[in-house]
Amino acid sequence: MKTKAFKLLLKKELLDVFRDKKAIIMMVLVPILLYPLIFFGSMAVMTMIQSNMEEGEYKVAIVASDDGALKSAVEKHNENAKVEAQEKAETESTDQGNSSEDSVSQGNSASTSANGIATDVLTLVDAPSGDYQEALQNEELDAYVTSSKDSSGKTVYEVYYVSSITNSSYAAGIVRDVVDELSREESKEKIQAAGLDADVIMNPVVCESEDLASSEQSAGSILGMILPFLLVLSLLMGTMYPAIDVTAGEKERGTLETLLTLPVSNREIIFSKFFTVAIIGIISALLNIVSIAFMGTYMIRLMGDAMESMGISFAGIDIGKFIPAIIFTVLAILAFSLFISAVTMCITSLAKSYKEANNYITPLMLVVMLTGYIGFIPNIELTHTMALVPVANICLMIKNLLLFKVEYKLVAVVLVSNVLYAIVAVLILSRIYDSENVLFDEGKFSLKLFERRSNMKKGSVPTTGDAWFMVVFVMFAYLYLGSVLEMKYGFGGIFGIQMIIFVLPLLYVLYTKRSILQTYSFRKTKFMNFVAALFMGCGTMLIGIILTSFVSMLFPTEAEMVSSGLMNELMSDNELLTFAVVALTPAVCEEMLFRGFLFSAFRGRYKIVVSVLLTAVIFGVYHMSIVRFFTTALLGAALAVIVYYSDSIFPAMVMHAINNGIAVLQMYHPDTMENIFPLFAVEEPGIMESIVVSTMGILLLAAGVAMFKILQKKKEML
Repeated sequence: MKTKAFKLLLKKELLDVFRDKKAIIMMVLVPILLYPLIFFGSMAVMTMIQSNMEEGEYKVAIVASDDGALKSAVEKHNENAKVEAQEKAETESTDQGNSSEDSVSQGNSASTSANGIATDVLTLVDAPSGDYQEALQNEELDAYVTSSKDSSGKTVYEVYYVSSITNSSYAAGIVRDVVDELSREESKEKIQAAGLDADVIMNPVVCESEDLASSEQSAGSILGMILPFLLVLSLLMGTMYPAIDVTAGEKERGTLETLLTLPVSNREIIFSKFFTVAIIGIISALLNIVSIAFMGTYMIRLMGDAMESMGISFAGIDIGKFIPAIIFTVLAILAFSLFISAVTMCITSLAKSYKEANNYITPLMLVVMLTGYIGFIPNIELTHTMALVPVANICLMIKNLLLFKVEYKLVAVVLVSNVLYAIVAVLILSRIYDSENVLFDEGKFSLKLFERRSNMKKGSVPTTGDAWFMVVFVMFAYLYLGSVLEMKYGFGGIFGIQMIIFVLPLLYVLYTKRSILQTYSFRKTKFMNFVAALFMGCGTMLIGIILTSFVSMLFPTEAEMVSSGLMNELMSDNELLTFAVVALTPAVCEEMLFRGFLFSAFRGRYKIVVSVLLTAVIFGVYHMSIVRFFTTALLGAALAVIVYYSDSIFPAMVMHAINNGIAVLQMYHPDTMENIFPLFAVEEPGIMESIVVSTMGILLLAAGVAMFKILQKKKEML
């Protein structure tokens, strides 16, 4: 790649972006102006509502047979509120140097306003002559109180109010506080009348607590929830519009053709666009950080006293302690910017117009936003598995850093994985951004769902746009509907998950008028293709045993959790039912999605090696486990090769059923299976055993591929 040409292209792309007023608005005005306006506006509205509630007049009618005890308690409450309001006003008038925030009452103390006006005052009114319920609904009355005696002779006050009316709900809360205070006062009087110490009797046990968290930890715990989500969201928003502009926008404007006629390589064009989007994303993220820091500082000054009353102190924070977190957060921003820029460009490159690109980017936005919420969920730790999950790993890493939980090994995994994901995405982008396909799009990778059904042609297979949409759509259904089904129906939910994988792609094929036979490779095949598939399947299982042992040594805790979890989830009382659900059903449903729908779409656009690898990686990701990822990806690759050579999905279905069936037999008959296959008894095979087994697996795989090629040559000769 020529450095000079790359610099010129990068400069050209940056100038194009900065000339776009929409990009400047999203990058600068939104974080610098809109966020503070939203924040201060919401604070002003909340303050106004709170002020109106505190200074409002609450009309309460009391009809109680208690010799006026509750009315006297209300009058005493009102007097205390007036005294506290006056004292508060006098204190603030003589101490102008202190903060001007209103004090927040705790427990049963009445709230007071800074101007000396008593708040939370209850106005006693006569009971309505008509129906009290109608008076409450018409807001002529805020609360209606009656009393009765229970079987032990205690007075029971009934407070009637309307929760949907703010004043009524607020008044009922004040009445309950007054009743609680009345109860304490009467209890104290009775205890003292008996000659006992009321404080000892009413408070026999006292709990004193001391928060050992430093000011930095308190601040970090709050920032750890909010900051990661805002960062990933701002990076997405910052890269989204430039990515659309440099890809689909250029197609729509017709300037891409001119660019491709220049004496520059395809790689130089791609990298200039990629780094342009990444730079804009980083600038947007940094501006968001500045805006967030400004609002956070103001919030701390505004609510400092209130936070200290809740045990949260920001006094004396040593910013120097956050330097490691700041450094690694900046590195995380850089790594994530590369990743999200490449992903957004991969998606938007498939679109032919600005509007179409916005439709395509919506699923990604939902995925990033929902995954970014992981920082708000307590007790989710950054494990080796989570360190490999995009978006989630960045959020959890920043959260841990702000909590001073620095584990450099996991930090390195997070940063390196994001860079690797970015490299993979750029490689995919280079495949997508082939000049001929960009200029002369024949619909091979467009998403057909948004086209009119009357314009759809019958036959052919799904496009890569259809495939990627189905990957995201089924993943969402798999995560959310699948979790609900599994929690509610247990073992039956596993069958429901497979039905999701089966039904959604099939409905899509029917709606878009695709050929079911071509999409799912429903073709007859010779018996020898099944034999060749058996060789490949056996070789894959042998290599998978060694691969699983190796991964289990790297992630022992996760491996144990996965093993025990699968045993609990997949085993039922009926072995035949388990075999049907665990072995046969996935062999049909998963093969139709991965080696049918997805593989046929990828084959129509990419080279066979890329198609096999994409199918394998997606198949591994769907199993939601770093321990299972490598073995399932290996199996997925082998099954895709089987479909490619046999030109039929049926051998792959048989091999999938055999693979899962052996796992079921291992669960129900471990001793018998270990006698037949001693390898199942070896948890950590030695070096020689690993070499021997791996060699056998490779030979069987090679034998299977060789058989397929021989059969293919014979077929071509006929």
